[in-house]
Amino acid sequence: MIIGITGTFGSGKTTVANMFRKYGFTIINVDKLYHGIYNKNNLLKNKIKKEFGTINRDQLKKIVFKDSKKLKSLNEITHPIIINSIKKEINSIIKKTIINKNYNKKLINEKINIVIDAPLLIEAKATNLVDKIIVVKCNKKEQIKRILKNKKYSKKEIEQIIKSQIPINKKIKYADFVVDNNKTIKETERQVKTIISSL
Repeated sequence: MIIGITGTFGSGKTTVANMFRKYGFTIINVDKLYHGIYNKNNLLKNKIKKEFGTINRDQLKKIVFKDSKKLKSLNEITHPIIINSIKKEINSIIKKTIINKNYNKKLINEKINIVIDAPLLIEAKATNLVDKIIVVKCNKKEQIKRILKNKKYSKKEIEQIIKSQIPINKKIKYADFVVDNNKTIKETERQVKTIISSL
């Protein structure tokens, strides 16, 4: 079972994704995956430098979140590479699980359960990689409040990033399950447990 978890910026996707870990799911965090790719892939950096004049991530964010055409150009460069890397991660997890089964009879009935924590799962047209989609929703006021706590973005930058993504009501149309992350962590965990029991 491969589950894709998505939502808008600051909705709590990663918090929800990590809740699946205790139920035997392996997590693929696409943001972390991309950071690793970006640091090692010189071809990618060269393409970005040629297109935008910089490879500084903070500068890139300021450029693309103000201009939808430039954001589209960046996505056209990065999304195919990210999707390919997700596929490699999935194959690696499956391979490791099969090896474990072969060496440990206790694991013979172990299922391969993967969660892909991907903010742009829908935008990247990567929904075909997953069996089920969970959309995490949160009201905009709460989103901004939570993100501001990290002190990495200004309120204006947060609003620009949220605006650049597909609106949550449109993302929900793709959802097999919706997690309302407006309340307490315990309430969110209860919803996650309900989803897992129905899979």
